[in-house]
Amino acid sequence: MTAFVESPLQLLCAVEAHAAGHAGTRTRVLARADVPSLAPAVEAVRSLGLPGGLDVETAPAPTRLPHDVLVVGDPFSRAFQSALVRAVRPPSRIVVVDDGTAALDLAHRLTSGGSMVRIGAPPGSSRLGLGALAARRLRRVAEAGGLSLCTALPIDPDLRAWLRLLGVDVLEHSFGWLRGRPAGDAPQEPTVVVGSALAADGLVQPDRYVAWVRGLASDGPVRYVPHRRHDPRISALLERVPGIELDAPGAPVEVRLRGLRPGQRVVTLPSASALTLARLLVPRGVAVVPQAVPRGWWTDRVTPELYQAVGRVHALATRDLTTRALATHPAPAAAGAPLVAAGA
Repeated sequence: MTAFVESPLQLLCAVEAHAAGHAGTRTRVLARADVPSLAPAVEAVRSLGLPGGLDVETAPAPTRLPHDVLVVGDPFSRAFQSALVRAVRPPSRIVVVDDGTAALDLAHRLTSGGSMVRIGAPPGSSRLGLGALAARRLRRVAEAGGLSLCTALPIDPDLRAWLRLLGVDVLEHSFGWLRGRPAGDAPQEPTVVVGSALAADGLVQPDRYVAWVRGLASDGPVRYVPHRRHDPRISALLERVPGIELDAPGAPVEVRLRGLRPGQRVVTLPSASALTLARLLVPRGVAVVPQAVPRGWWTDRVTPELYQAVGRVHALATRDLTTRALATHPAPAAAGAPLVAAGA
């Protein structure tokens, strides 16, 4: 079985899919060589001790797909879609693993019949055409019983039912392999801020973003973990703020933060990290705090579709974390500090 991954989270989730037996007994993970953040991520995952039957190596973007089982982390990737459309015979089974909230977007595109083009991507006719062809191919694989979605994200019951009607098998995991690894070193600061790609992508105003992080540091020491797509100018500004310790980008945040202790908290803007970290940290008594993006932060590059998508992610993270907080701490809310706080 072959896995193509293009981000640290895809890499981690491909390992989880293999360890859970969702992709066969032998897996060859190919990490895209031209993605700078993947080299340190591969090193970090290897240092944990890979599960038996799994090998990880770097490789160019795929041009040909295997005929048997394929694990793919980014079904919206142009390289993957081009290879899928060109294939005379698509893989007999495709397992899609998490690439942030793209896994949720994929589920909606499959059920709605939309073209598989990433939200916010330039809507050129050739790109829309490729996305539509790739979507049709994936739906055919699903109709034949060969498409699975292996995810740590919560799938709405109605959406899950629609996926089942299409033939998509939803496989859930909660980072069982990673939970079994030694905790290792973790930040000591009481607050850890997980950086957002919204700033690097020019979707929120950088001065508002920096002021937000600076405000969190005014309450006590902060460890800032940059997103893999980070803006070096923002990092340079944060480095000069007293009380902020800046990490280098690299290993998936799920790997580097899994050893946090009760009493610490993780603060994020809307992203899949709020959902994935909840599975690892909330049961350990670590607060995960998703904060909404205030309206005044957005730039004119934000489309209505993207704005709505970010809002959905925040609502999903808040709802999921509230459910987990109640399950972990069933006492009345007044008995202690909440595990979830929403709003900025």
